[in-house]
Amino acid sequence: QVQLVESGGGLVQPGGSLRLSCAASGSIGSIYAMGWYRQLPGKQRETVAVITRSGNTNYSDSVKGRFTISRDNAKNTVSLQMNSLKSEDTAVYYCNGRRFGETSAIFSWGQGTQVTVSS
Repeated sequence: QVQLVESGGGLVQPGGSLRLSCAASGSIGSIYAMGWYRQLPGKQRETVAVITRSGNTNYSDSVKGRFTISRDNAKNTVSLQMNSLKSEDTAVYYCNGRRFGETSAIFSWGQGTQVTVSS
């Protein structure tokens, strides 16, 4: 079972940037899609961005134009560049994989990385 470790979160002012990284303990090259998700206390986890094996990307409307997802199959990592951060981006961020045609996560969830946007 692949384990996922997210990092790169922190406290940033509105308008600032952060780059999140997700390191997988095994190969992600065959995984159809990798995604970043976020969760606020008491709320359901939501999808932020997804990147397929071929490099196609999809973003939630709330982050489109501000966030960029990328994956490096050789290094088994997935990254999320977050620019123009807003207070509503504050959440715990997680990464995980998806199979083709499915929205459920493949792997057990990691601990996530906390992103706090505040002045």
